[in-house]
Amino acid sequence: MSFGKDLLRKIKSTELPGENAHGVFSPPYRPVFTYEEVLTKIPKFAAVNIILYLKNDEWHFPLIQRTVNERDRHSGQISLPGGKREENDRDFAETAIRETSEEIGIEKHYIRIIREMSPIYIPPSNFYVYPYISYTKKNPEFILQESEAVEVIEFPITCFLGLPDQPEIMALPTAGGKEVPVINFNGYIIWGATAMILSEFSQLLKKM
Repeated sequence: MSFGKDLLRKIKSTELPGENAHGVFSPPYRPVFTYEEVLTKIPKFAAVNIILYLKNDEWHFPLIQRTVNERDRHSGQISLPGGKREENDRDFAETAIRETSEEIGIEKHYIRIIREMSPIYIPPSNFYVYPYISYTKKNPEFILQESEAVEVIEFPITCFLGLPDQPEIMALPTAGGKEVPVINFNGYIIWGATAMILSEFSQLLKKM
């Protein structure tokens, strides 16, 4: 399947798969909470961003490998650009844009939000995360915030059309040695909330 310039319009109008898509790549030990139960835990709120851009006439988006930091539960993992909402952020969309700009250097005024995806709770860090899909017309020149990221990994969206219904299972040191579903892309191992969000993105693309 190829995606033309109408991709952005189709993304905006296609129904989200939601929790069912998250469940495909959910670690088997991950508890499930209702939104009301999440709120009783007084979670921290954050936003992440799938930012699309054309490269060699093919749609891509970046993931980052996070800097190793002993105080961060997600240290060293591959994730979407994003982070904690700040008091000055008008909404979670602004959080997603600001964090993308800070972490990978894309100027905020070049980022356009397409839509919000299904929010997701991350029990180990007590974060409730709002994922967004956005795009930039300007070919990005990535400038990493070294305290947050050590590498940008550019993914063509076509590689997410083939995500299996039964994902690969691996025992990962970053998961405490537990077996978890993973996305294995050219040796880059993606798991946890990022894999769950990308599972929804993959199913969204397949529905278009």
